[in-house]
Amino acid sequence: MEAGFEDEARVTCHSDRALIHSDSYPSHEMMTGIVGTNEQIPLPAPGYHAPVHFNSAFTGAPQTRDSSLAIAVNGIPIFDYSAGGEINVDDLYYHQPHVDTLLRQEIDFCGGHVGRGDDYHYHELPRCMIEQMANRDDNPIIAWGFDGFPMYANDNPDGSPIAAGVLDVCNGQPDPVFGYRYHTSDAPPYIIQCLVGEVGDLSTVPTIGINRPSGRPTLVEDLTFTHDGAGTGLLTYNYQGESYYIESSPTDDENCFEVEWKTVTNGGVVESGEFCHVIRTGGGMGGPPGGGMGPPPGGGMGGPPGGGMGGP
Repeated sequence: MEAGFEDEARVTCHSDRALIHSDSYPSHEMMTGIVGTNEQIPLPAPGYHAPVHFNSAFTGAPQTRDSSLAIAVNGIPIFDYSAGGEINVDDLYYHQPHVDTLLRQEIDFCGGHVGRGDDYHYHELPRCMIEQMANRDDNPIIAWGFDGFPMYANDNPDGSPIAAGVLDVCNGQPDPVFGYRYHTSDAPPYIIQCLVGEVGDLSTVPTIGINRPSGRPTLVEDLTFTHDGAGTGLLTYNYQGESYYIESSPTDDENCFEVEWKTVTNGGVVESGEFCHVIRTGGGMGGPPGGGMGPPPGGGMGGPPGGGMGGP
């Protein structure tokens, strides 16, 4: 594994796909820089696995999903830029600022945040992961779409910049030598927002859920997250002069955690309980827990993002 994430992600090969296994919990810093929070805490999810198809076949027909569309080489799921659920195909061609996780200050300095399933995932360039990569100087593949096409960062594989308007609606481009590939970008949609290859039934791709009540979008101050890498963590923040927190610790079941919280959502009442991650399939096209924060009241549509359809 040239990227150097053998301790965080492993690959098993099957007849028509590879499965990338991880606990969806990166070793880099998390949550720093977030202002808009849904009052969830990142928790490891042992047993998570993401399928990457072999023999990629380009169709050019965009497929969307209210969950992850790709998997980073460190085993962290990658979502589109939206916090408002699945982007329908028509809306792919116009930037939706009211659900833009970056504009809503919901993304940390590393390009990710935690969703309603207490699951950490990326919504834009995973810069902290790239900094950790052993082969980062080679402008490497940073992720794989579930259709089997690779993802690179903002530049072409040879290091040359990508001209404005080259990337298509899914934030990718064809390559006459190596085939199709996805990219990240500074401009919306920032990262993959749909799949253009054959992938089968996206609703069968696993998602991460948890039976803990989710919070509501809230703008806070001084959010910090400290953790031991194994599920013991403390998320703290301030709202209108009051301090709030979410604290977690693992139980004897590797998928379960004791969580205590005092949040804006629950009116500052201290609550606690044991909650367990579930890796499940069957909800990917309709909006399972574990996605974004959900849309705020009101809001409209923005302008077009530019461009149209034409290893761990």
